Amino acid sequence: MALIAANHLTLILEFAILIHIAVLLLVNFIPLSYSIVFLLSIIVGSGITLIFGYDALCLLVPFLSHHEFTHPYGPIAILAVVTSWATIPFMEDQGVKTSSIKLLLYLITGGITVFGAIVHRDFLIMWVLGLVVGFFIINKLFDKESFITPRRIIILVGGLLLLFGVMEGIAQLLNMQIISPLARIDRMNLNQFSSLKLVIDNTHLWGHNANATYWGNSSLGNSDGYISLPLTYITSLGLPYPLFYGILVTKKDVIDYFLPGIFGIGFDFGYVALALIILFILAVIIIGLVILRKYKEQRHRGNKKYYGREALLTGSLSAFIAQTILGLFIITRTINGSAMVTYLLLSALVLAHVVTTKR
Repeated sequence: MALIAANHLTLILEFAILIHIAVLLLVNFIPLSYSIVFLLSIIVGSGITLIFGYDALCLLVPFLSHHEFTHPYGPIAILAVVTSWATIPFMEDQGVKTSSIKLLLYLITGGITVFGAIVHRDFLIMWVLGLVVGFFIINKLFDKESFITPRRIIILVGGLLLLFGVMEGIAQLLNMQIISPLARIDRMNLNQFSSLKLVIDNTHLWGHNANATYWGNSSLGNSDGYISLPLTYITSLGLPYPLFYGILVTKKDVIDYFLPGIFGIGFDFGYVALALIILFILAVIIIGLVILRKYKEQRHRGNKKYYGREALLTGSLSAFIAQTILGLFIITRTINGSAMVTYLLLSALVLAHVVTTKR
């Protein structure tokens, strides 16, 4: 009975431990050559392009249901695409012609950019962050000219503004507020400030003031379910936890699910838990960067054993950093619910490289 989680927080911790162990075993007992890693990343990237395209189509066809796949699968898209691009230098070193492969990657990258932006504007921010971080790491690993230049920054910002402008024009022309960037900004401004005031005034070292939430006597004052694994996990397991996350979508005047993650996590679990989570996140990023440096050193010594692992770690770390920035500082939803499963998977994919097996 002691292994049964008592609340949302302990369930998240137990799930995190299990997924980290499972991924560590998987990564270290499956041979990860760069060709296998590339093939898997291309398959995943192509699949995500298709489901994002379908989701974008759902916005235009009335009888199709919109799913917002960008929340759980957006970081996976970054993982797949950056990993694919990270294998290109290895192929070129082996004398492989990569022109057709690069064309395929451009099509996948462009498709995910367009479809993902249509489905959710927040995804576009994370997507750009992930690509920038990913190409920056790739260039550093292979001592290439920095991807981040003033000219490219201007082009990138200009492209984003143009895309937002096109989406706003389509939204106004077709009266589709669901794809309007301005409508999303207005919605965030309308709800976030009142939510911030409530959260800041009622957050404690452990949890929050139980009377601060609209659910009143049902509140536990800690781990109420604002930050949670997917609700289907909890209901299918028959766990007696409060389930307020889904309700919050329609209760934005109390606590908005657009609230930045540092406030959402702090409110639900308390400042102590928030500090520990931030330390864990920093540890994952630092460990990932240190291991990438070690992989680079091995490669310079002529060791080809870690090519696939290096590419996979580059994609995993890029996706983890991008999801962290968006989730902690812009919108909790990108690291909550089903997106939390993805987030834990990415951290597991980074930390799995701490262990290597001898064959």
